[in-house]
Order: sequence, then C-alpha cells, then structure tokens
Amino acid sequence: MQVIWTEKAQNDYFQNIEYVLTKWTESVALNFINEVDSIIELIKTKPEAFPDSGYDQIRRAVIRKQISLFYKVIDNNIYLLRFWNTYQNPESISF
Repeated sequence: MQVIWTEKAQNDYFQNIEYVLTKWTESVALNFINEVDSIIELIKTKPEAFPDSGYDQIRRAVIRKQISLFYKVIDNNIYLLRFWNTYQNPESISF
C-alpha cells in the first residue's frame, strides 16, 4: 500500500513537532516521530487495525492521548488526513 500525506496532515505533523520542541526536548520530539512512523507501518500492513472514527470511512489511530491520526483507505492507497490535537473542538475538524 502507498501512503499519501495530504497537505493538512503534513502541516499538522510539523506543527506538532514544533510544539513539542518548544515545550520539551529533542528526544521527546524524536519519540513522537518514531511513534508516528510505527503507526504508519502498522497501517500499511493492516489498514483495518484501527477503529472507524465515525466520519465517512475514516479511521482513527491514537498516537498519544493528545494526538490522533485520521486516515482513509481507498483502493491501495492510505491517505493520511489529519494529526488532530484532541484538546481541540472535535466539531471543528475538517478533512
């Protein structure tokens, strides 16, 4: 399966890394990056590993309790849609 990062997912991802770097250490940011990489690898091998999010055919993988990855599988492509901070209003999420 091919992983495709949407622009929103890329922006969210880098914003989360920048935030972590301002609040904690580089090693905490590297741990976050490694966690994301591990989750993406799991999704590539078993896309149904994470539950349906309640949005139209979109699944949700919890990276950390504060960050969830929303993704959608279409044919042989995995679209990474958002890295959502769970402290935000869930009604304001857009994909």
